[in-house]
Amino acid sequence: MSGFAIGGVRLAGRAVLAPMAGVSDAAFRSLCLEHGAALVYTEMVSAKALCYNDRKTAALLYVPEKMGRPVAAQIFGHEPEAMAMGARRALELSGAELIDINMGCPVGKIVKGGDGSALMRSPELAGEIVSAVVKAVDVPVTVKMRKGWDSGSVNCVELARACAQAGASAIAVHGRTRVQMYSGRADWDAIRDVVKAVDVPVIANGDVFSGEDAARILNYTGAAACMIGRGAFGDPWLFERANAAVEGREIPPEPPLAARLETAYRQVEMSAAEKGERLACIEARARIPNYLHGVPHSGAYKQELVHISSLEELRYILTRAAMNLGGREERGADI
Repeated sequence: MSGFAIGGVRLAGRAVLAPMAGVSDAAFRSLCLEHGAALVYTEMVSAKALCYNDRKTAALLYVPEKMGRPVAAQIFGHEPEAMAMGARRALELSGAELIDINMGCPVGKIVKGGDGSALMRSPELAGEIVSAVVKAVDVPVTVKMRKGWDSGSVNCVELARACAQAGASAIAVHGRTRVQMYSGRADWDAIRDVVKAVDVPVIANGDVFSGEDAARILNYTGAAACMIGRGAFGDPWLFERANAAVEGREIPPEPPLAARLETAYRQVEMSAAEKGERLACIEARARIPNYLHGVPHSGAYKQELVHISSLEELRYILTRAAMNLGGREERGADI
């Protein structure tokens, strides 16, 4: 299998799971690693909150002993000293192989605090943050950014250079501006420009929803790896298809519906072991319907799933869905 290295951390493939708040918890990360993700990230956590030993923030960095590797712990903030301290604390809590600095989150409450995408407007400060974190930890430090703030301030090349010069070992670029959020098409040309501008590995992010997309974005941009986010919702097997496409192998088909729904149940079961059944089921209401995306006649089951309150209830719904929809393996529009 093809791969690449970030600092001294060797990755076995070229498709990685994006850090996603409310999605990439330990259970989902574990499944994606099982199915070929070369690297996974924790949900982003506040460096300042880590400095104050906030319990809820610390919980987001939970990495089970049996979980695969490697893992990057992602932190956000805009104060170099707090980011350095938070990075050390994140390593203590997670045992991660990498520290990632979020400079791409477009959410209003994050940006208003000067964090996430707001740092794209201050390349000098961004470089200071990277330098402080690099000096504070003994693992590679990476950065995730966007194309720019808006169409009038596309500065990913400038920011990438500042971060690489400050010691970043790799840079992930989402080919959309902060103003775009997740709308429109990702600009792969901007990612390609960053690849040409820096000497560290670049991870291309944006519009990878199939194995073929993974191969195309790598061929077009020359990036070391691609990052998969929304495409993996309810589909951890996307990494297997991406790896096959990138390596020129035959792309494997999706597993049968019964196997997919068994994996869906296992995701919630693993989450319940970590967080408790009640919270795991509440979170599953938004996550598990994704496993039925595109399955004909699945609408009624999705409606039931958004009200689950127990693992027993989840098992009952998924078992019925597998029995009644299992013969409809072709993907199409819901009816």
